Amino acid sequence: MTIAIRQLQTHFASEVSGLDLRKPLTPDEAREVESAMDKYAVLVFHDQDITDEQQMAFALNFGQREDARGGTVTKEKDYRLQSGLNDVSNLGKDGKPLAKDSRAHLFNLGNCLWHSDSSFRPIPAKFSLLSARVVNPKGGNTEFADMRAAYDALDEETKVEIEDLVCEHSLMYSRGSLGFTEYTDEEKQMFKPVLQRLVRTHPVHRRKSLYLSSHAGKIVSMSVPEGRLLLRDLNEHATQAEFVYVHKWKLHDLVMWDNRQTMHRVRRYDQSQPRDMRRATVAGTEPTVQQQAAE
Repeated sequence: MTIAIRQLQTHFASEVSGLDLRKPLTPDEAREVESAMDKYAVLVFHDQDITDEQQMAFALNFGQREDARGGTVTKEKDYRLQSGLNDVSNLGKDGKPLAKDSRAHLFNLGNCLWHSDSSFRPIPAKFSLLSARVVNPKGGNTEFADMRAAYDALDEETKVEIEDLVCEHSLMYSRGSLGFTEYTDEEKQMFKPVLQRLVRTHPVHRRKSLYLSSHAGKIVSMSVPEGRLLLRDLNEHATQAEFVYVHKWKLHDLVMWDNRQTMHRVRRYDQSQPRDMRRATVAGTEPTVQQQAAE
């Protein structure tokens, strides 16, 4: 069957049909999917009842797996998944919804903030692929923002102002904005800020995009209040409805997005009910800036 692509939003996001992700992709199919990712930045695949191993195999068509360590306060001994996928559920190792006062639950609420996956790593993520294994009956939509279209819509004066700016990104910034501020010394070291450009250029089509995230808490050349005001203004601009696609999850949907060109967030949902979402993350290949100590 030929791959068919149907655009879902004015600027980006498309639905892909004609692929069974339980089966290995041919080289031509892999190239076609990656080309669509470059163009649309978010791809939606419906009715993909896949295993963890099949999901990971699909992701590896597009690069190496990102090491999941360092992105959570959950200890490795408490991991629910052992397959190399990121656990983006509200479930504990026992398969039941996490207690509302558990550190893991409170930390994971940061996913409700606009962000780009792994912008808190020196080399941030390339693609994320999220599979819906159990869909929560209320809420839990995922929203995506096209950071290329948002950049294009900026006035020229702002584009000049932000062109060479560098931000500090850390999970402590995003979680701290929700009041999660208690960390062990080990966690503080693990979540130490890294540097990222505020404007990125895509390696294939060379379009520029804003590189924003709730993980960004400081602009290197500015005072903290001044930098955060600019970041807040840019976030408000970039997440206007005209730049956003809202995905309403159905069982066995798989949604794939390019973290270099988009931001996303999950909306609030009924945390007393199970929501099992599993993410394969494709590692990035290079830093956005040469790293140095972000003190």
